[in-house]
Amino acid sequence: MKSFLKNTWKHRAHVIMALPAFLILFFIMYVPMAGLVMAFKNFDYSKGIWASPWCRLDNFKFLLASKSTFITMTRNTLMYYVIFTALGTFLNVVLAIAIDQFVFKKAAKTMQTLMIIPVFISYAAVQFIVYAFISTDTGILNKTLGMNIRFYSTASWWPLILTIVKMWNSVGYGSVLYMSVLAGIDTELYEAAEIDGANKWQKIWHITLPALIPMVTVMLLLSVGNIMRSDTGLFYQVTRNSGVLYPTTQVIDSYVLNAIFKNSNFGFTAATSFFQSVVGLLLMLFANGMVRKISPENALF
Repeated sequence: MKSFLKNTWKHRAHVIMALPAFLILFFIMYVPMAGLVMAFKNFDYSKGIWASPWCRLDNFKFLLASKSTFITMTRNTLMYYVIFTALGTFLNVVLAIAIDQFVFKKAAKTMQTLMIIPVFISYAAVQFIVYAFISTDTGILNKTLGMNIRFYSTASWWPLILTIVKMWNSVGYGSVLYMSVLAGIDTELYEAAEIDGANKWQKIWHITLPALIPMVTVMLLLSVGNIMRSDTGLFYQVTRNSGVLYPTTQVIDSYVLNAIFKNSNFGFTAATSFFQSVVGLLLMLFANGMVRKISPENALF
């Protein structure tokens, strides 16, 4: 303890600089974790969190009460995670490389700015854009192609629709991290490869992609922790919470949101969040362990 205090005082300037970020992290991320106790209580407004009676694992049993619903929403959650992560990572890398290799650098910067804009558009607004395209009577797709598809009552179309919306919303912003890695690659590597007779594709394959692998690995490991979580705005607002579409659009987060609106069961909500966090943590530890065995330098810890 004495050496810790001595070291802290020695680096007091750094401690003071880090203190605001630490306090924000502590009060926003760690203090609310005390509310997880509600996962094991029958929450009563009149008694508060700590005086509410214990119910053991009843809230978790309620989560598993409807086996078919639980299987459907878990399957959808995992399915969309795999699709969004795999396709999103591929498009992020491709877009970053394309902008980096673009000859007209000023135009590339403009394109990059324009592609980042969608991430700042709320899904509350995106739902109207999507509706303008796919509504049955006035939708642009139905009018232009002469079709009469009822998208909002046909569940099979929505994995494709949600994937397109998600990629449009996130790919431009997601490519920024990879572009920062590309900006740090030593240009002498490209010059040496060109002297050796390498063409553009060979330089990308042997220089650019290997430089991106550590960042791709880190981003995938971080995303595994959220494998059981989904973008609530995308699945709740863009689909307009249509019950007909639940077989392909209901995920765990949207199910919880519906449960809150219907019965305000915060114990059930806390149990679900606890379940998601534990599964995410275990999977992230497992994935990091696998990466550490295969490529230790790319592991998180």
